[in-house]
Amino acid sequence: MESLKHKLEQHFANQLVECEFNRGELTIHIEAEQIIPVCKALRDEFGFTQLIDLCGVDYSVYGNSGWETKQATEHGFSRARESFSQIDEMDEGFRYAVVYHLLSVQHNNRLRLKVDLIAETPIIDSVTGIWHSADWYEREAFDLFGILFKGHADLRRILTDYGFVGHPFRKDFPLIGNVEMLYDPEQKRVIYQPVSIEPRTLVPRVIRDDNRYLQPHGEAKK
Repeated sequence: MESLKHKLEQHFANQLVECEFNRGELTIHIEAEQIIPVCKALRDEFGFTQLIDLCGVDYSVYGNSGWETKQATEHGFSRARESFSQIDEMDEGFRYAVVYHLLSVQHNNRLRLKVDLIAETPIIDSVTGIWHSADWYEREAFDLFGILFKGHADLRRILTDYGFVGHPFRKDFPLIGNVEMLYDPEQKRVIYQPVSIEPRTLVPRVIRDDNRYLQPHGEAKK
């Protein structure tokens, strides 16, 4: 993998923003304008003939989680907490990212390709002309994040309902949604109306059945 990293750095010396090898995984970062020529080279010259995944990322509240997850690992349950009111601004206006996971069966290599997109206009060229498997992946990223893929032949929603408003994986989308659907017996049809559930943070309790939570032998449970 280190040799592949060296070859990529040499071949894409003018296109790479960053190339990192961490925990056995290789990730390259490029500008959105370079996505087509870089992907074609990765397929034709480096043997990455398969796109096995494509997804979107929203970094708008990165690091400002509303959950204490460390305690869940150590004590078996987690509690909600107030998230930070101050949201850090994205570097140079970047908010979204598109992440591609590539596989080279010939060389038994995997590669992660990451592209940052600006918040105002998250648009990037479609790679369906390079890997046909990108078709539904790009539709999913469009549906859930609102990322536009220029050149996609059929860019429409794939998971949400007809007439759905908004993009549910964006961090500013309410967890309870904006509208709810129900059947109106008077109108005898399905209608949409503003959601009637009050927003709140649920507090689940996770109980793990392992030795950390078993009572010592002979001690009665409390």
